[in-house]
Amino acid sequence: MTVPHARRTPSRFSVSTWSVKRVLGNPALYGVEQGFQIPLETHGKGTHTLLELPEQLVVHGIRTVEICHFHLPSLDSGYLAELRAELQRREVELFSVLIDSGDIANAATADRDLDWLTRWLDIAAELGARCARVAAGMVASDSETLARSAQNLLTLAGRAERSGLRLMTENWKELLSTPEAVHALFERLNGHVGLCLDFGNWHGETKYADLRSIAPYAESCHAKAYFSETGIDHDDYLACLELLQEAGFSGPYTLIYDDADPDEWGGLLQEMHLIQPYLQG
Repeated sequence: MTVPHARRTPSRFSVSTWSVKRVLGNPALYGVEQGFQIPLETHGKGTHTLLELPEQLVVHGIRTVEICHFHLPSLDSGYLAELRAELQRREVELFSVLIDSGDIANAATADRDLDWLTRWLDIAAELGARCARVAAGMVASDSETLARSAQNLLTLAGRAERSGLRLMTENWKELLSTPEAVHALFERLNGHVGLCLDFGNWHGETKYADLRSIAPYAESCHAKAYFSETGIDHDDYLACLELLQEAGFSGPYTLIYDDADPDEWGGLLQEMHLIQPYLQG
């Protein structure tokens, strides 16, 4: 399957701030129900602040980052400008702002959540992000919810494009829990929305076949490895990397580390070692 609208960028290491949440002090998740009320009491408890993170990324050989929306300790324009300037000073690309709340497929919440997400697109643009990632929907997929999701994604994509952003979604949450739903949705989007393919969101015996089915859409990936007492699960990780390569993937390999071992940088370095042969050029 070829996807003519998929946008390719150079292959490179990237990292989500989710992978260094302990470095940042585990700021609490908040969402649309809280509006823009940041739980400030959960910020500032790590070894480094978000403003200090770009320097740490460069030290570890990473020059692309994705920032979870709830890891921002302030939405003040002055703070956003300061963070953008620090990213530029360290020559770290902000690939995406990951917006982890909002259900645009649910008739009961879609209008409210669209307004909230639109503000986050403005924030992503202020930060100088290339993309913003939203969930396609938190409800089960059927013809009605897929149609609503597509309509609202196209609305957000139009707003994003006017702000110089690429809107992305992900094989994530209930609406996009199967490859059939991903195909049905992307057939409606006509290239206006990109896909972030996450290694760790789908499971079961058909995992690799399912991921292979949607891999041609991928413009970025969340490269999550599984760890155990014996170390990283090489077989699973390499299987995911192989199917992406077979699909002609070129874009950021965003490292996802979510193990109980608190050594986040150590886990990320193990992932980088396995990804290195797949980086093009």
